[in-house]
Amino acid sequence: MRLAYVCTEKLPSPAIKGGAIQIMIDGVIPILNQKHQMTVYSITDPQLPNYEVKNGVRYFRFPRESYIKDVAASLKEHTFDVVHVFNRPRNLIRLKAASPGSRFIVSLHNEMFAAHKLTDEEAELCVRYATRITSVSDFIKKTVTDRVAGSESKARTVYSGFDPSTFPSRWTTKGQELRKSLRAKYGVQNKKVILFVGRLSIKKGPHLLIQAMDSVLKKHPEAVLVIVGGRWFSDDAVDNYGRILQRLAKPYGTKVIFTKYVPANEIQNYFLMGDVFVCSSQWQEPLARVHYEAMAAGTPIITTNRGGNGEVIAHGVNGFIVKEYNKVESFASAINYMLSNREMAMKMARTGRQKVDTAFTFNHVADRLNNVYMEAYNSEPTPMQTATLSRWGKKRKRKSKPLTTSKRASRQTKRLTARGR
Repeated sequence: MRLAYVCTEKLPSPAIKGGAIQIMIDGVIPILNQKHQMTVYSITDPQLPNYEVKNGVRYFRFPRESYIKDVAASLKEHTFDVVHVFNRPRNLIRLKAASPGSRFIVSLHNEMFAAHKLTDEEAELCVRYATRITSVSDFIKKTVTDRVAGSESKARTVYSGFDPSTFPSRWTTKGQELRKSLRAKYGVQNKKVILFVGRLSIKKGPHLLIQAMDSVLKKHPEAVLVIVGGRWFSDDAVDNYGRILQRLAKPYGTKVIFTKYVPANEIQNYFLMGDVFVCSSQWQEPLARVHYEAMAAGTPIITTNRGGNGEVIAHGVNGFIVKEYNKVESFASAINYMLSNREMAMKMARTGRQKVDTAFTFNHVADRLNNVYMEAYNSEPTPMQTATLSRWGKKRKRKSKPLTTSKRASRQTKRLTARGR
């Protein structure tokens, strides 16, 4: 099968700058390339050539400014049996117009079918011309099936995963060495480390963890909060929210540590540092891949009941779920429980590692994707109506959109700033 991947316009592939989609692609390509002829489209990057063949996989890279236009032109020149469009349902329609003989799959990694992102017409066209629609969680799948009638038969949930070869657990010799080394690097050898890994964004909620330290330190004076990550992938610039975090952390001195951005090829080791990992997401998280990574490391997990998080974490079994996700005291209580009940916490951590080993490695992900690709390959390409082909074969102007998640987050940041003054 001739299979093409169309990444988003946000980050390059391979995942030299991180990104959940890019990391997953890197994980499954070596497996799927043994069965199919693989081509990957992504944006350009100074560290990467515009075209290369690597381990038998073709990589085409185009400038962000003209990315989809260039991909569409390339699809007209090359023939593919299946084209997998990542997280951009609107692009699927335009690319289908460029390559009507191909079967198209769109994978959804967040709420891309929300009303402020797709018009009703666009949502219906995407479902019509997608042979299959995959999602990273049942929560995300429901955003499609609830909106577009008849989409249920095309929708499949394909959970993400991890690479066991790059994620040693804390119970292995290598894992213990990495844990010891990183804890020494940040001077937390004899501390109880509370770990946050992610972008420094208000919707990720690290401000709540800093605020929870007041209560945590009363019970566990040796506790330290380590915040791993920057404002954006490969970006250490400090924005308004970053300054708020620094101001909140200042009274705690060395009890709150910011690592700043960590390269994608090192981030997996940082999960080993923690005595407890906290995903403090405030938004409807599709299903954060940090859950797979923390389970792989063997670090006890606390997460919120937002979006798809609860699909892989069962409360009291392989983690702890905070229901009142926007309350500081809820996080403080959960953290105190995990630090005070070490035996129970480690039991949940071991269950977590067993869970990802048996269901969430990249081999599992590749097998699930391959099943979807074969379903698509064994189906006839959906013919595109002449009127739609004519309209979407040209560059379309975007209509103005209502208040977006980023704008709402900006307003939340302003309110948090006002409280922090």
